[in-house]
Amino acid sequence: MIELTEGQELTLSAEDGQTLTKVQMAVGWDHNPTAGFIASGAPPIDLDASAVQFANGAFFDLAFFNNLATRDGSVVHLGDNTTGKGQGDDEVITVDLSQVYPKVESILFLVTSYQGHSLEFIHNAYCRLIDDNGTELARFTLTLGVRETGLVMAKLFRDGSTWKLRAIGTGIALKTPTDSIEALLPFI
Repeated sequence: MIELTEGQELTLSAEDGQTLTKVQMAVGWDHNPTAGFIASGAPPIDLDASAVQFANGAFFDLAFFNNLATRDGSVVHLGDNTTGKGQGDDEVITVDLSQVYPKVESILFLVTSYQGHSLEFIHNAYCRLIDDNGTELARFTLTLGVRETGLVMAKLFRDGSTWKLRAIGTGIALKTPTDSIEALLPFI
């Protein structure tokens, strides 16, 4: 497993060098129970994982809590966790790279606060890339507070015939990915 830092890239291949065809992007976070006015606590924050596809520099399709799969079925959101409570991954998005529409050149992975809360009240946020066998290939841990309501965590992108992962980790003012597709364009 490789711990990614902002801007770092990873070619998607198995330990034996074979190109991966299926991956999962898992996202996790913990609610900060001491958040709020005078550390009185705050209600759980509903974060949502999303995957947004781009083709030829323009929006193509997306998978998120309100649209669980892309039209080609290559990207599937496995369900919405509204609290971040519990151990392990909170939301998972699967990607069958062999089924991604050929014109799609990149897939952005986002985390956004549905109610519009600042992400500075969340801690232990991460995204991790897992192969078909459950092996964690890479992890991107967020270590700084994010004042915005969303975060562009990482992107998958085509590099010739292979796919790569780039860690991004940049805050963005979105509550859902459909709020402003234009705001996502600089990351593709």
